[in-house]
Amino acid sequence: MKKIFLLIIFILLIVPEAFCARLKDIATIEGVRGNDLFGYGIVIGLNGTGDGGSVDFTGKSVSNLLEKMGLKVDPKDIKVKNVAAVVVTAKLPPFARAGSKIDVTLSSIGDAKSIQGGTLLFTPLKASDGNVYAVAQGPITVGGFSVEASSDSAVKNHPTVGQIAEGATVEKMIPFDLFQSKRVRIVLKEPDFTTVTHIVDALNEELGGSIASAIDGATVQIPLVGNLKDDPIGMISKLEHIDIVQDSTAKVIVNEKTGTIVMGENVKIGKVALAHGNLNIVIRSDTQVSQPEAFSEVGNTEVVTNSDVTVGEENVGLNLIGGELSLGELVKALNALGATPRDLISIFSALKRAGALHADLVIM
Repeated sequence: MKKIFLLIIFILLIVPEAFCARLKDIATIEGVRGNDLFGYGIVIGLNGTGDGGSVDFTGKSVSNLLEKMGLKVDPKDIKVKNVAAVVVTAKLPPFARAGSKIDVTLSSIGDAKSIQGGTLLFTPLKASDGNVYAVAQGPITVGGFSVEASSDSAVKNHPTVGQIAEGATVEKMIPFDLFQSKRVRIVLKEPDFTTVTHIVDALNEELGGSIASAIDGATVQIPLVGNLKDDPIGMISKLEHIDIVQDSTAKVIVNEKTGTIVMGENVKIGKVALAHGNLNIVIRSDTQVSQPEAFSEVGNTEVVTNSDVTVGEENVGLNLIGGELSLGELVKALNALGATPRDLISIFSALKRAGALHADLVIM
């Protein structure tokens, strides 16, 4: 734990005062996004690890499939363990064209033990508008297994979820004209007024005029006028590589489960007096058995418990920390207290309640 804490301190100390990032890494172009697809499918060819007889919809699905192929079978008569019902999900990337291949994920919705070794049958994938945009089919890859023999069993990873790499073929693209509105909007992934201002200044400097303007704390608009409307793709490609001075809200991220603490460079602490000491409580129990001597006609066996409770507290004086300190000075001051990461979690929580921590405290 001490090594992890020292590593966190080292990372924080090497953070530069002004952090720059490419525009494409902190923002996206409005309208350029993927779309979620999903569908209901059937996996066949399983080695007795499919849905059991209690899952009615699997039998009905097989019955409907066979009926479309000219064979009518009552769902009640279908007792197959080599079939499993699954939900197929995929992400249709932006600008995907008909014939493109995309990956799909399959998740069992019945009581199948494993879909390893199965094959997904022809499954249409729909978007939120109800239209089919891709079709999935093919052999499944599962990063795990489930084995049973008599009363013994072994399971590795999650055998009821699988993937098919490039298992779906795009049938049609989602209609969208990126430049129909005669403008381009750049949207920050993390809204911040200062960062938006930096983006506007950098874009106008690159474009050679007061063309870009901020709409709100997350959006910058560039009208396609003059030479910009002749090659908007080239313009976007050029602007994506501009370095932007990124600003952010001061935050302290705390993961109480692992004892991990991450602080941003803008974290400040007001001047406070801080005492930190550990309260130690030790409880010892000693059980003794008292019984009469052998061949004794009187007396009972008694169990006697002797308890000893010791309470101790470190004698730690007040430490004056805080004020307008840099991040390095802040970490040095807290480290001088000899606090472990889990101790720092309590310290930061107390500082926040006292109003001395000038940052957002996020506890995961």
